Amino acid sequence: MEIWKRNLFVCWFCVFAISSGMSQIAPILPIYIEHLGVHNTAAIERWSGIAFGINFISLAIFSPIWGKAADKYGRKPMLMRASLWLALIGSSMGFVHNVYQFVGLRILQGALSGFIAAAITLVATQTPKERAGWALGTLFTGSVGGALLGPLFGGYIAETIGIRSVFLSIGVLSSLAFLASWLFIKENFIASNQETLTMREVWRLIPNPGLFLAMCATTFVVQISLMSIEPIVTVYITQLSEDTTHVALISGMVFSASGLANVLAASRLGRLSDKIGPHKVMMVALIIAGLLLIPQAFVKTAWQLGVLRFLQGMATAGLLPAINTLIKRSTPDRVTGRAFGFSQSAQFLGMFAGAAIGGQLAALWGISSVFFFTGGLLLANALWVYKMVYRNC
Repeated sequence: MEIWKRNLFVCWFCVFAISSGMSQIAPILPIYIEHLGVHNTAAIERWSGIAFGINFISLAIFSPIWGKAADKYGRKPMLMRASLWLALIGSSMGFVHNVYQFVGLRILQGALSGFIAAAITLVATQTPKERAGWALGTLFTGSVGGALLGPLFGGYIAETIGIRSVFLSIGVLSSLAFLASWLFIKENFIASNQETLTMREVWRLIPNPGLFLAMCATTFVVQISLMSIEPIVTVYITQLSEDTTHVALISGMVFSASGLANVLAASRLGRLSDKIGPHKVMMVALIIAGLLLIPQAFVKTAWQLGVLRFLQGMATAGLLPAINTLIKRSTPDRVTGRAFGFSQSAQFLGMFAGAAIGGQLAALWGISSVFFFTGGLLLANALWVYKMVYRNC
C-alpha cells in the first residue's frame, strides 16, 4: 500500500478515536458539574456553558500556533504531542474536586490540542492532488463518526461504570491515537527556515489570499449555521411532539440523522470534487443546505424534521472537505500547517458563536427564526463564494 494511503487510514482511526473520546463529555457535562458540588439549576447551566464554550475559545487561539509548529517540526510530532496531552488531560478530568479545576483543564485541553488540524495537514500535503478531495472527505467521516458514537459511549459508561470512568475512557482512546501515530505514520519531513518567516511573509507565499480568506469565512459561517440549531433541537422536538415520553430518544435520533448522512456522503462528495472541482461541490452544497433549512421552520412532526436534517447532512458533508481541498491547493506545502491552523480557528470560533447565537435568537423571536437566519446566512455565503471563488477557479 502506498504510504499516503496508509497514513490516511491511520489518521482516520486516530481522528475517530480522538473525536469519539472528546464527544463523550457532551451528554454527561451537566451531571458531572452537579457531581462536583454545583447544585443550583441556573448555576449548573451557566457552568455547563462555560465549560463547553471555553474549550472552543482556547482551540481557536492556539490552533495557528500549533499549525506553525507543524510547518517547522513536522506533522507527525504534532499528532503525537496533541494525542499525548489529550490522554493526560482527559484522564485528569476524572480526578478533579471542583468545577474550577475542571474548567481549567478544559482550557488546557483546547490550548494543547490541535490533533485534527495536524491530521488534516498531514493528509493534505501527502495526498496526490487528484485524490485530495476523496482523502479529505474520508478523513472527515472519521471525525463525524467519532462525534456520533462518542455521546453513546459516554452515556453508557457513565451509567454502567460511573461518571468519572468516562474521562479514563477519553484517556485510553487518546493513548491509542498516540500509539498509532507513533508506530504507523510515516513522514519524511525536511525542516526549513519557517521560524524566520513573519506573518506578512507567510501571507505573501499564498498565491491567492482572497480565496484563502473566503474559505476561512465560509468555514466560520458553516459552523455558525450548524451549531445554531443544536441547542434548540430538543426544545423544538418537545413542541412538535404530543407525547413527550421519548423526547430524549427522538432528539438523539434527529441529532444523529445529519451526522449519519455526513458519514455516508462525505467520501463520495470528496471523490466528486476531484472530478468536477471542489468549488462546484461547495457552491451547490451551500445552496442546497441553505434551502433545506427554510422548511425546517414549518415542520409539523419530529420525523419530518429528521428527514430534512438527514438531507441537509448529505449536503453539508461536501462543505468542509471541499474547503480543505481548496486551502490545500491554494497554499504552498511549507505553510500548509499555518493555513489549516487559521482555518481551524475559524471553525472553532464559528462553533462557539453558533451555539450562543442559536439560543439567543430562539429566546427573542422563536425557534423558527433560527432556521430562517441560518438558511439565509448560507445562501448569502453562497453568493459571496460565487463572486470571490467560483468565477476565479
